Amino acid sequence: MRALIQRSKQASVTIAGEITASISHGLVVLLGVEHEDTAEDAEWLAGKIAQMRIFNDAEGKMNLGVKEVGGSVLVVSQFTLHASTKKGNRPGFTRAARPEQAIPLYEHFITLLVTDVPVKCGVFGADMQVSLINDGPVTIWMDSRAKE
Repeated sequence: MRALIQRSKQASVTIAGEITASISHGLVVLLGVEHEDTAEDAEWLAGKIAQMRIFNDAEGKMNLGVKEVGGSVLVVSQFTLHASTKKGNRPGFTRAARPEQAIPLYEHFITLLVTDVPVKCGVFGADMQVSLINDGPVTIWMDSRAKE
C-alpha cells in the first residue's frame, strides 16, 4: 500500500462539478492499493499516518500530529501510485489491485484512521479533481512494503 501524504492548509475533492469532500487544514492522503496488500498493510499505514509528527509546534519544529493541531485527513484513492514506467512511455498499472480487492482495503484504511482523526474522502474509482494548498510544502511518500 502506498501513500503520498501532503500537509495542507485546505483541500477538497470535486466530482462532476460539485465539491464532495473538503477539509480546512490537515493532511491529504493519496492512497494506492497493490494486489499483494493485506489488512496488515492498511493497519501499519493508518497507524503511522495518524501519529506522524509533521506539524509545527510553538518553536517551529515539526513535532505535532494532525490530531494535536485539530486537523482532518482527506483520503483519495489513487491507483496510479503503483504505475510502472520500466517499458516504453505509457505507464503500466498491473501492480494496482483490482477494485474487488482494493475497495475493502481502502475502506478498512479509512475505518482505522477515523478512530484517531476526522476523515473525509473521495469516491473510489471516480473521476475526481483534487485541490489543495500544500503547507510548507511538506510531502511524504510511504510504502507499506518498505516500512521506512
